Amino acid sequence: MAPDIDEMDRRLLAELQRDGTLSVDQLSERVALSRNACWRRVKRLEEGGVITGRVALVDADKLGLGLSVFILIRTSNHDPDWLQKFRAAVTGFPEITGVYRMSGDLDYVLRARVADVKAYDRLYQRLIAKVPLSDVSASFVMEEIKETTIVPVELR
Repeated sequence: MAPDIDEMDRRLLAELQRDGTLSVDQLSERVALSRNACWRRVKRLEEGGVITGRVALVDADKLGLGLSVFILIRTSNHDPDWLQKFRAAVTGFPEITGVYRMSGDLDYVLRARVADVKAYDRLYQRLIAKVPLSDVSASFVMEEIKETTIVPVELR
């Protein structure tokens, strides 16, 4: 069961989302809370599944993965076996960084990071070899205007 989240928890979460490398001392100073109380709250948020991990964010361009792609999928098959194959396929490709089942005209939207259009085509070929799809199209990101992992914890 997720813990109750109060205003102090929201402040802690906001600071940790901005900088996950903060020590407990630094974090407690930023939110004006004692070190021990801060540590206890962070532990409670971790144990309650509110904080699910701490990661380093990397610059994809500097790793040669400068092309963001949104892959738009329609399928005529929605049975459990197909879904199991689809889930296994899309979760098995490290280039695919997000998979979303949609309402409306599209069935799924995938987000991927690749080096270039040729790398996307290789991903596409591998994907359709693993699972039958009715319609697949892709939109290539021309400019990233906003990209964040921050959940707006301070809003209500």
